[in-house]
Amino acid sequence: MSKIKAVTAGLKVIEAWGVKNIYGLPGGSFDDGMQAIYERRETLNFVQVRHEEAGALAAAAEGKLTGKVGVTFGSAGPGAVHLLNGLYDAKHDHTPLLAIVAQVPTKRMNLDFFQAMDEEPIFDDVSVWNRTAMSAKAIPGMIDEGIRQAYKYRGVAVITIPKDLGWTEIDDNFVPTADNKPEVIYPTPDDAKISAAWDLIKDAKAPLVYFGQGAKDAGAELSELAKKFKMPLVSSMLGKGIVPDEDDNYLGVTGRVGSKPAVEAGFSPDVVLWIGNDSPFSIFLIKHGAKVIQIDADTEKLGKRHPVDVAILADAKTALKALIAKGSDLPETPFYQATMANLKNWRDWTNSFNNDTSTPLRPEPVFDQINKLASDKAVYALDVGNVDINFTRLMKLHDDQKWTTSGQYATMGYGVPASIAAKFAFPERDVYSLSGDGGFAMLGEEILTQVKYNLHITNIVFSNETLGYIEAEQTDDSHQPLSGVDLIDTDWAQVATGMGATGITVRTFDELKAALKQAQAADGPVVIDIKSTHDMPFTTEHMDLNPAHATKEAVAAFTAKYQADALKPYSYFVEQVNKNSK
Repeated sequence: MSKIKAVTAGLKVIEAWGVKNIYGLPGGSFDDGMQAIYERRETLNFVQVRHEEAGALAAAAEGKLTGKVGVTFGSAGPGAVHLLNGLYDAKHDHTPLLAIVAQVPTKRMNLDFFQAMDEEPIFDDVSVWNRTAMSAKAIPGMIDEGIRQAYKYRGVAVITIPKDLGWTEIDDNFVPTADNKPEVIYPTPDDAKISAAWDLIKDAKAPLVYFGQGAKDAGAELSELAKKFKMPLVSSMLGKGIVPDEDDNYLGVTGRVGSKPAVEAGFSPDVVLWIGNDSPFSIFLIKHGAKVIQIDADTEKLGKRHPVDVAILADAKTALKALIAKGSDLPETPFYQATMANLKNWRDWTNSFNNDTSTPLRPEPVFDQINKLASDKAVYALDVGNVDINFTRLMKLHDDQKWTTSGQYATMGYGVPASIAAKFAFPERDVYSLSGDGGFAMLGEEILTQVKYNLHITNIVFSNETLGYIEAEQTDDSHQPLSGVDLIDTDWAQVATGMGATGITVRTFDELKAALKQAQAADGPVVIDIKSTHDMPFTTEHMDLNPAHATKEAVAAFTAKYQADALKPYSYFVEQVNKNSK
C-alpha cells in the first residue's frame, strides 16, 4: 500500500470536503504542514497572510460568504494565540471553521521547550470540538471528524498536531465522509401553529415583521408576505440584504446602526412576526407586551430573546409559504400608513445629501457613488465602527450582491482580511473593503497580501481621525470627557503605495468620483483614503425630534447638529394618518 505523510493525508480530507483555500502564516513548528501544502499545491490554494489573526478572519469570512467550512492554521505558541480573535468571530457568527494548530514535537511537549505551551485549553471556550492528535494515523480521521462537528454545530473545530506526527508516513487509505453529508431536513411547520399565527396577524392593529440571518433563503417570501398582509419589514443588521434595500416595505435595520423608521416601528407593534433572529439587542428594540410569533429552525432560539405566543419550529422559507397560503389580503392599517410615510421621509432626507460637495466629505455621496458603480454581483467586506452605521443605512444592496462583517463579535480589523477571502471565493466579482481609519490600522498590513496575489480589490478608508463609534458612546451614553478615541491623521494612500498598491487620497466630491472610476480600471489592489467628516452619524438612540418628549431648545439643537430639519418624528405621521381618516 502506498504511503503518505500524515498532514498531507489530512489536507486531502479537507479537499474532499470542498475546501479550495487555506489561510495562514508559516512557522517552524508547522514545517510539516507547509510541506504538505506544497505537495497539494495543485489542488489546494495556500494564501499567505501577514498575521495569523487575518488568516483566521479570512477563513471565517469565507465561511460566511459561501456557507462552506473555512480553514486556517497557526504555528505553535504565538501563531496559535494569534488565531483566537478570528476564531471567536466565527464562533459568535455561527460559522463552520477548521483551525489546524501546530505543536512542538511530542518528545519536547511539557518540557518548557521553545514556543511550547499547553495549547488545547486555550481553544476550549472558542470551539465546538478541540482535540490534540496522539498518533499520526489518527490525523486524517480527526480532521474529518472536526469538519463534521464544525458543520453540525456551526462553529469552530480545532486540531492540534505535534510536528513529528505530521511528518510521519501512514497508509494512504483513509476515506473521508464528505460524500455522506446530508442536506438538512427541517420539521414541517405545524398547521395549527400556522393557523394561530394567522389569527394574531389578521386581528392585529399594528403587525410588524422582524427578521434576521436565519431568514436568508426567504427573501422572496418576506416581500410577498409584507405586501399581502401590509406588514412593514425590519431586520437585524445581519439580515440586511435578504430583501432588497429599496423594497417598498423594508424599513431597514433596527438598532443603533439602523434607520430611524425601523427603530421607531419597533416601539409600536402589537404583533411581531419574529423570524430567524437571535440579535442580543432585540430585547431593547421591540415593544414590551407585543404578542410574538416566532419562526426558527433551532429549538434553543424559541423564546430566547422575548416571550413568545406562537412558536413555530421550521425553516423560514417553508413556514412563510405556509402562512402566506393560509392568509388572505389585508387592508392597510393606520400603523402601516404611518410607517410608510416615515420611511419616505427618511429616504428623502438621506438622499438629499447624495450630491453634497462639502468637505470633509459626508458618507452619503461616497455610498451613493459606490451604489451607482458597483455591479449586481459586488461583494462588500465591512469593518466595524461608524462604517457599520453608514453601510446599513446607505448601501442599497440588490440582486446577487453579498456582504460580510464581524456581527455579534464585532472585531475591528475585519474588513481587509475579509475582502481577501471574498476575492478568492469569488474571483470574477468586484470586491470592496470598507473601513474606518481605526479598523484599517489594525490589519491594514494585509494590503501586502492583496499585492502579493495581485487581487483587484477596492479598499476604502474613511479617515475622520477618531474612533467614532466609541466617541459617540462616550458623548451620548456615558456623558464623559472624550478619552483615548483621537487618532492622528495618516496618509493611508502613501502607506498603500509603499506596500505596492495604488493609493489615492480623496478630499472632494470630484476627486471621489474620479478615484472610484480609477479603482475600477486598476490592475491589482487600490486603497482610497477618503478624508471624512468628523460629524457623527444621526443617532437613533437619543432622538430629540418629538416636541412632546423634548424641549423646544433640545429639538432645535438636535436638528441643527444632524442637519435634520426635514425629518419628522413618527408621531407626526400618526397624527397625519388620523387626520386624513376623519
